[in-house]
Amino acid sequence: MITVLLPPTLRAPFSLPGAAEALSAQGHTPVFPDIPDDDTAPHAARYVARASLEIGRLAADRAPAVLVAEGDSGPLLGAVGAAQRSAHRPVHGYVLVDAPLPQPGSPTRTDIAKNQLLTETPPREGEPAAYRTERLPTVPDWPDAPCGYLLTDPAFAHPAHLAGMRGWVVRDATGDRSKAAAELAALIDELLR
Repeated sequence: MITVLLPPTLRAPFSLPGAAEALSAQGHTPVFPDIPDDDTAPHAARYVARASLEIGRLAADRAPAVLVAEGDSGPLLGAVGAAQRSAHRPVHGYVLVDAPLPQPGSPTRTDIAKNQLLTETPPREGEPAAYRTERLPTVPDWPDAPCGYLLTDPAFAHPAHLAGMRGWVVRDATGDRSKAAAELAALIDELLR
């Protein structure tokens, strides 16, 4: 089983400290896809395509996967999962870490922020003009595996609450982010039981 740690969009790194070590200690094989080219439109489609290629490169044996999305990659999790199914790689679970939830329809990042009561943040340095207003790909039959949510940033309390209302496993690590990696590993183990 591989655990794919999808970074936030626009070249931001996966930032949960100690994630690789905590996952390895629990018997998971963590992989970190490099997604350097989603800063050109269509941003979301490029992210999904590159993530899928990277997962194939990092785990060519078609091992089952758990997909973990941090930040703005959260709403793309269903599309990345669908791409894995198309590549005949089973997905056994999904986890969002401080991320907006995927939502049906073809929402924009701005729509998702409003619907999930997230404070609109100023554009990040180098953020393309149409990044927040492009339509995101959605998958009608998602989720197709158990889902969980790891909260480390109180700004994402509402999406975590929504995840809990959907019956997802939710872990709160807002008190001590240094323990968040262990919480992530425990959350994944719980999903796989």
